[in-house]
Amino acid sequence: MRSERRPRWLKENEVAMAYIITRLCRDCVDTACVAVCPVDCIYLYKGSDTATFPNQLYIHPDECIDCGACEPECPWQAIFEEAAVPEVFSDDTPLNYKMMEKTDDFEVAQHETQQKPASDEIEKNKKKWGWG
Repeated sequence: MRSERRPRWLKENEVAMAYIITRLCRDCVDTACVAVCPVDCIYLYKGSDTATFPNQLYIHPDECIDCGACEPECPWQAIFEEAAVPEVFSDDTPLNYKMMEKTDDFEVAQHETQQKPASDEIEKNKKKWGWG
């Protein structure tokens, strides 16, 4: 069930999603989350505006069914329930919604098996983005 909490930047006819991919995914782009998503709602940006849409995965807000399968699968610990996104990543929530403005520039991400990061790599990535 979707949250009744409405972020102030959310338009009246939009529905809040339950899961957000944060900048902890940037340039890491592990697709373990893609493998477990039952509705293929995790996307990769293929456009040229990388200043707006950095190299990471994005959850499509209208397609996400709030199942939560993606969160524990992310080896970089980059996915959070919307209500639990740490303050340091607050800009990442509207970024996931912003993808709806450019859907033609996104494609469903394909799962590719990758070596999982070591715990020290995860901690280093968190510190890089000011969390931890």
